[in-house]
Amino acid sequence: MDWYLMVWKKYADFNGRSRRKEYWMFALFNFLALLALVAVGGAGLAFIDNGSGIGGVLFVPLGVYILAALIPSLAVRVRRLHDSGKSGWFLLLALAGIIPIVGIVATVLLIVFMCLDSDPGSNEYGPNPKFPELSAMAAGNPGFPSMGLGAFPPPFIANTGEYQFGFCKSCGAKFEDASPFCSRCGTPV
Repeated sequence: MDWYLMVWKKYADFNGRSRRKEYWMFALFNFLALLALVAVGGAGLAFIDNGSGIGGVLFVPLGVYILAALIPSLAVRVRRLHDSGKSGWFLLLALAGIIPIVGIVATVLLIVFMCLDSDPGSNEYGPNPKFPELSAMAAGNPGFPSMGLGAFPPPFIANTGEYQFGFCKSCGAKFEDASPFCSRCGTPV
């Protein structure tokens, strides 16, 4: 539920990046809210209407919610695309739905983009949201080494100016075993 509320707090923020968890939890709770509002409207038609047309008034909250959720849902989709290194303009692929076969391909492509993992480290849209403490440490420490765009700097201990070993230089994953390769990205240790 916190992820859902976080998207509402960033109501119209189309900048930055959103994790997969943020996007999919928002999608889940948004779907549940829509389902509940449709059930309320349907109950109004089934039990209250009696042929008078008054029961349809219970669909008004559904319309209001859809209008209110339109901007945050677009914003979180754009930020999710940014997280995997794609432009937010890829959402225009959804407009291809008016062409039968192209619409199916475009929808599947967008779902794949929403399922992709984050770009490791920073990309042109901002720091990796999975590791905000490292991004803040890098911003607040002018001696923090820059690994370049897309690379993930190793964890840095600010007090001593030393590197903390046991983390991948490429993606920041913690080494769990004595393997010569990172278990997340496959980079040699």
